[in-house]
Amino acid sequence: MTIVKTPKINGVSFVASRDSISEKHIQPVLNINANYAAIMPFGFIRNKDNPEIIYNTSRQWFGESRPGAKQYIEELHKHRVKVMMKPHIWMRGEFTGHMKMDSEDHWKQLEQSYSEFILDFAELAQETNVDILCIGTELEQFVVNRPDYWNDLIKKIKTIYKGKLTYAANWDEFKRTPFWSELDYIGVDAYFPVSDVQTPTVEECRLGWQKHKSEIESSSKKYDKPILFTEFGYRSVDYSAKEPWRSDRYEDVANLEAQNNATQALFDEFWQEDWFAGGFIWKWFHNYEKSGGENDNQFTPQNKPVETIIKLYYSKE
Repeated sequence: MTIVKTPKINGVSFVASRDSISEKHIQPVLNINANYAAIMPFGFIRNKDNPEIIYNTSRQWFGESRPGAKQYIEELHKHRVKVMMKPHIWMRGEFTGHMKMDSEDHWKQLEQSYSEFILDFAELAQETNVDILCIGTELEQFVVNRPDYWNDLIKKIKTIYKGKLTYAANWDEFKRTPFWSELDYIGVDAYFPVSDVQTPTVEECRLGWQKHKSEIESSSKKYDKPILFTEFGYRSVDYSAKEPWRSDRYEDVANLEAQNNATQALFDEFWQEDWFAGGFIWKWFHNYEKSGGENDNQFTPQNKPVETIIKLYYSKE
């Protein structure tokens, strides 16, 4: 391995909102010792029969658009917070990883539209001196079915954007992603199942990580690239480490201890590893005082005990 040890990327996934942001919205990010934020503009696809990506429209929230992303980046940079540009695609009623066109014509339309979308944000990333550009988020079937397109796209991106590149592969996708050798980080959305227990202990979660961790480290060694958790985190809910990707459990009572223990185990397993670059906690809202809280059972760590754990580990750099 020729990976050089560098300060960890201690990031937050900064959720787009209707509004612009100011120092008021960035101070809570600084309070947990975060040094990076992922900015996540959105494009939308109606369905497989109309694979055009719609973005930068007046109907979108400000933070989801190109002007909004620019304003967020510039404000974060004022406060010495580095940025990963991480555009997302949303498709009605379908997980993006399963997005698969039903004809060659539709694939071509999707490719043309996605190129316009991602190259637009690559230009913005270069213009605003963004440190990392994520070229896609959880698009497994698109990647698997159109490998030549993705290789060509990476070449085009590199003519526009001169910073570091990654791709956000889902936790069960990264081992099959074919183009890691062309990027700077192996990006993983780290929703690995590590415990079937209602309120797992830190030790149980650490034990559950061992198989996954071995595979993750093997990928790092294979490609001689550091691992970046492009998303990581747990809901404050029972069985939070069993299927950490699930976001559809709305009625469940909050379980703060489960979130605490699963999060601490992840930090304990990865943050000391030289081959691990860091990650972005999922997810962080701009209106801190109205976000999270001890009765909230969603992912955000804001105003919950887990925030103290994150602050502690982020302070070790």
